[in-house]
Amino acid sequence: SVGDTLNFSGNPFNSFGLEGLGNEDLLGAAFGATFAIITVALISGAIADRAKFGSWMVFAGIWATLVYFPVAAWVWGGGWIMNLGEMMGSLPAVIDYAGGTAVHINAGAAALGLAIVLGRRVVFHKGAHKPHNVPLVLLGAALLWFGWFGFNAGAEFLAEGMPGVGLIVVNTLGATAAAILGWMVVEKLKDGKATAVGAASGAVAGLVAITPACANLTPGFALLLGAVAGIVSALAVEWKFKLGYDDSLDVVGIHLVSGLIGTLYLGFFAIDTGLFTGGDFGQLTVQAIAAFSVLLYSFVVALVLGFAIQKTIGFRVTSEDEVAGIDNIVHGEEGYQLEEGARL
Repeated sequence: SVGDTLNFSGNPFNSFGLEGLGNEDLLGAAFGATFAIITVALISGAIADRAKFGSWMVFAGIWATLVYFPVAAWVWGGGWIMNLGEMMGSLPAVIDYAGGTAVHINAGAAALGLAIVLGRRVVFHKGAHKPHNVPLVLLGAALLWFGWFGFNAGAEFLAEGMPGVGLIVVNTLGATAAAILGWMVVEKLKDGKATAVGAASGAVAGLVAITPACANLTPGFALLLGAVAGIVSALAVEWKFKLGYDDSLDVVGIHLVSGLIGTLYLGFFAIDTGLFTGGDFGQLTVQAIAAFSVLLYSFVVALVLGFAIQKTIGFRVTSEDEVAGIDNIVHGEEGYQLEEGARL
């Protein structure tokens, strides 16, 4: 309830506990909560295998309060990003339909900051950590793709008559498919083999890229966006080995990079206002300001907050606990009990 009122009124005590809200407002609050949840969850992917659970919980609550809710208010709650075009003298409004800035750039930038704070895992090199179950990776990607139709089209379902839902669904489908192909082409050219895990990663990159743009591109330009996102993100996930930061689940290479691609791409190809679709540099200008402002703010706060936690209560587990496996050390359980005497 605090997050919802921070998003849309700027005062956490308005309608405290969601008191006095009608059914439509309650539905909107629940829908908005899912955005907040996934944004924070994405950050954790960059520091998997080496963060203390309690310290992560402290970070998640403070970061959401200081960063996610204010940024969501900037973008969707009448804040400065929402009004940037008008503030700059009748430029087009910033387009972020479902969270390119507020969710993906926001989470990706924070993930990079935390990855720097916690450092690399004890074992960190290309090929050191592979998925233990490829079918589950594919199942997860399929569930994401299915759920993303609701993620992108959800706001339109709240609108009277759902006027734009068809375009949103088609673009979400097409961009994701194109991104899968783009990623697999890069794999084939680089490594000689296209993989199922690569296809799943490409799907996520396409979903991220189309998120801000799903209601503001023609289907053809949505396909092109997906292909670009798949290709660039497939290359970007290798940056961590060259630059030395450890991003366990490629949150930076996929969510930050594809979020930036989707947000900036609108400056060129948004319906009627893009540079090549009847507009001028105005759309690109406001998109770039919004994207890089959120990136910088989220990164700096995450970096400072992460170092503060590390210096006080500690953020990283010991090397011994990391090698032993923090599922068992921290939580007293493991995902798979394969020793003698285990049961289903």
